[in-house]
Amino acid sequence: MALSWLLQDQRLADRFLGLTGLSPDSLREGIGTREVQSAVLEFLAGNEGDMVAAADALGLTPERIVQARDALSGRRYEV
Repeated sequence: MALSWLLQDQRLADRFLGLTGLSPDSLREGIGTREVQSAVLEFLAGNEGDMVAAADALGLTPERIVQARDALSGRRYEV
């Protein structure tokens, strides 16, 4: 869902590909992988404006995007 949202905006898509080093072909090949999913969530979490816009469009809270990113990357925080 987040990747679909991101790719609808050419500016975001170009920035995502540039920052991650992924090519359109490698993105297509890895679309269902943990690495690509993690890269998408990391990208969104790295820019508050993009994260809030994505969360709003996807019916999520920004915190949920961060939680999903952390879960995919194996981050665990003790409280």
